[in-house]
Amino acid sequence: MPESSGARGVRGVKSAARTVALLELLAARGDRPARLDELAEELGVPRSSMYQLLQTLIDCGWVRSDTTGSLYGIGIHALLTGTSYLDSDPHVRVVRPYLDEASDALGETIHLARLDGPDVVYLATRESHEYLRTISRVGRRVPAHAGALGKALLAERPDAELPLPPDPLPALTANTHTSRTTLLADLAEVRVRGHSIDREETVAGIAGYGFALRYASPPTDAISCSIPVTRLTSAHEAQVIAIMQEIRAKIESTLPSPPGSVDWR
Repeated sequence: MPESSGARGVRGVKSAARTVALLELLAARGDRPARLDELAEELGVPRSSMYQLLQTLIDCGWVRSDTTGSLYGIGIHALLTGTSYLDSDPHVRVVRPYLDEASDALGETIHLARLDGPDVVYLATRESHEYLRTISRVGRRVPAHAGALGKALLAERPDAELPLPPDPLPALTANTHTSRTTLLADLAEVRVRGHSIDREETVAGIAGYGFALRYASPPTDAISCSIPVTRLTSAHEAQVIAIMQEIRAKIESTLPSPPGSVDWR
């Protein structure tokens, strides 16, 4: 893993970059623990060096191991740090009560997410009153092109500046856009309509409606409402859009950040 210079011209620290890459790899695997050889090969690190790094991170609580010492997964300190991020973010604090309001009004699953490169990361979720479970959870990453939240945010950017991987775009369901051409046509409709629609593109059987929060330029955060297609009627769709538009307006009237808050890059 070569060293690199950051945006400020400061040469990267190889050991720090390796540690971050390892933690991100373990986090991305979710409930699939990894073996030492897998991690060493994936990151291009000597087996002995990887073992030493893993043991250090286990001692610090960032990585955990099974009872045999042969399987590795992300540790509890990753959760503690992630929770701190959410608790310290002024936008998340402001938006949370409005997610409750939308959930109470609609009885459906409501999300807040943030664009991070080619993905969106879920920052908060209010579950449906029907206790429907989707794959969306706080901290989970989903390709931005594959759902309502991401498409709402991509539509706020020029087509030439979209953070997309090359075709074919990764698919989560049979309805996910895998072509940049079809995605751009969809985003053009989003710009005209003012909100995005996820037609079972993230989860089969689930429709979604996404609304960019324009308290930053370009917006980095969005809210959405997810609904089982079996409960979706034209009247309910109209209700969802109207209430989510009201919620967006309330959030945008409350933000930007209050005076004295840190302006994070």
